[in-house]
Amino acid sequence: MKRVLIALSVGASVLLAACGGTSVANNPSTGGPVAITPPAAALTGAGATFPGPFYDAARFAYNLKFSQVTVNYQAVGSGAGIQQLTKKLVDFGASDVPMSATELAAAGGADGIVQIASTLGTESLAYNLSGVSNGQVKLTPKTIAGIFLGTIKNWNDPALAADNSGVSLPNQAITVVHRSDGSGTTYIFTDYLSTVSADWKSKVGKGKSVSWPVGQGASGNAAVATRITQTPGAIGYVELAYARAQNLTYADVKNKAGQFVEPCVKTAAAATVGITNYPPDLRIDVVDASTNPDAYPITGLTWALIYQNQTDHGKAAALVNFFSWVLTKGQDQAATANYTPLGSDLQKLCVAQLHKITLNGSPVSP
Repeated sequence: MKRVLIALSVGASVLLAACGGTSVANNPSTGGPVAITPPAAALTGAGATFPGPFYDAARFAYNLKFSQVTVNYQAVGSGAGIQQLTKKLVDFGASDVPMSATELAAAGGADGIVQIASTLGTESLAYNLSGVSNGQVKLTPKTIAGIFLGTIKNWNDPALAADNSGVSLPNQAITVVHRSDGSGTTYIFTDYLSTVSADWKSKVGKGKSVSWPVGQGASGNAAVATRITQTPGAIGYVELAYARAQNLTYADVKNKAGQFVEPCVKTAAAATVGITNYPPDLRIDVVDASTNPDAYPITGLTWALIYQNQTDHGKAAALVNFFSWVLTKGQDQAATANYTPLGSDLQKLCVAQLHKITLNGSPVSP
């Protein structure tokens, strides 16, 4: 999967450096609203916890329009979602990293699965420090790698103090919290660390599961957020929607342009500015890809995974209808759930991927 630069047409309102204010990302639908009424069907999906709140908001809004279709999504982690899809226990999977060649082979080959980006999200570095409020802690690539490698062990370490002048960091041990399950959220975070730290790349590397040098594990974004809440001195990587849902405080992170940036809908959009080149299969990596001064670097896409050739007419029609809606009108749900809409350029490419789905070899129209 090659790193490429992406330009998403998200509108000027999302390109502001500040995360405050009432404006949200506007995302004009491509192709208009989904008008064809799907047949009654019950769809099941499983996978990444990273996009869980977005899928919950999207499927609820979709069901208000098409009540004959129920969509049940279980946020069990990217690895578990891929396994359930491969065994054909669910109608679609979800992952924060596209399926690997080995995973595709296990699922019947590279041409057997359609992988469609559905939304863009950020990973916060959430912490639990008494008397230190949101955004007061500033972290650089070097200090983030040091914390998760275990070489920075205390909150008043000189390396942290140097970047946080005026903030009273306590003489308190750092407790790292990480995912214990196979996780696309972990892949995005370790991809970031491998990009910014040669030490991390050589000692740990990237993947949905890695051998963590230090820390405590918890399964799923929600459990990591809860563990941080319950552990004084803790820090962990948590998808932003979960951090906000549990009122966690989180750090500003130094980006490629040398600016400390807060994770939010707008800075996630800025993280993809200037990119124009897409690979044919859309398996793209946007982590730390942009030099835009407003870009939040720990930003990633999340994918829906669907078998290309369907055999059940009702489910095939409902799957294509649902994801057509997710990619168009459903993008309105992104910002309200602390995610970033894809933008019209990537929307169109993802809709084209969706058109590859067939019913017993014949195209299924959305």
